[in-house]
Amino acid sequence: MRNLRRIFRPLKDPRASNAQHNLLDILVIALAATLAGAKTCTEFEFFGKGREKLLRRFLELRCGIPSHDTFSNVFRALDPKGLEAVLRKFGKGFGVKGVVSIDGKALRGAFTRGRQATPLHMVNVWATGTRMALAQRKAPHRNEIAGALEVLALLDLDGALVTADALHCRPDTAQAIRDRKGHYVLAIKSNRGRLFKAAKALLDAARKPARASQRRTSAHGRVERRQAIVTPAPQLAKQYGFPAIAAVGRIDSWRAHSGKPAKHKVRYFLASRPLSAKKLLEVVRAHWGIENNLHWVLDTVFDEDACRSRKDHAPENLAAIRRIAINVLQTTPGPARISHKMLQARWDNDFLLSALAHMR
Repeated sequence: MRNLRRIFRPLKDPRASNAQHNLLDILVIALAATLAGAKTCTEFEFFGKGREKLLRRFLELRCGIPSHDTFSNVFRALDPKGLEAVLRKFGKGFGVKGVVSIDGKALRGAFTRGRQATPLHMVNVWATGTRMALAQRKAPHRNEIAGALEVLALLDLDGALVTADALHCRPDTAQAIRDRKGHYVLAIKSNRGRLFKAAKALLDAARKPARASQRRTSAHGRVERRQAIVTPAPQLAKQYGFPAIAAVGRIDSWRAHSGKPAKHKVRYFLASRPLSAKKLLEVVRAHWGIENNLHWVLDTVFDEDACRSRKDHAPENLAAIRRIAINVLQTTPGPARISHKMLQARWDNDFLLSALAHMR
């Protein structure tokens, strides 16, 4: 387990020099417990006591298993930038290419008394190809745009195609992506005023735009089909002060539920590099991987929204541990589903050790 020591060594221990429990022991137990399905500091302690014999194979544990109060105090005091750096380094090791999605997610249980409507808000970065969390950042004062700009400044996006919803269709966000050597496909809505109208008019007037259709799909009681058109738009960047616009696209979708008439929806997009209509369909579809493969997993498998840790840095640090756990499970050979891998980590010591060995 030398990798674990190397990975967590740069983290600064926020406690006094006479602290009983080693910081590495606390972090590794928390991560191992999360891999096995533990969700709270109390469950971290319970896991540690149940697996103490196994943990002593590679951890010092000179004062035994830390109490739940020790776990809580450490995660409240630990600088979250340390664990965020571990998360980014892990994701970078697998390459940041293909579609990279940015989206916000509230930690619905992380609110102070009387402020249930304003829980802590995180900005997540997700690599669709590798199905790995690349980074996270707390949105300052729940400002998701500011959080996205902060997290983009930390990433190397060379070779990546960054997607985001219409909230992030802004010149500063587009420039931040280009500054990190990435390209973007950003949804645009009518709140962008003249730029939206110009993009819409350009597509409506295009004589021979690139076209592509997606075959009709049926799932979860609905039938859906999509088609896309794309046309070059190099003049828009200069006219409207929006960096690097190279093309605009439109996707029309028709969705019908249980034999009811299909509903037609139209969405528009700005792209910083020319791309085919087929590619636009693929990229926009891939963007939803952050909802289906990250946010859904966090809520249904890790019960993130139910976590009531809310004081100091605890919500951010525990969120980082959960995302590191997703990456570890994703890279560990075994069952296809994350939930099944967690069960195996809970029951099989060899699988748990193998998963921890995939930390890098």
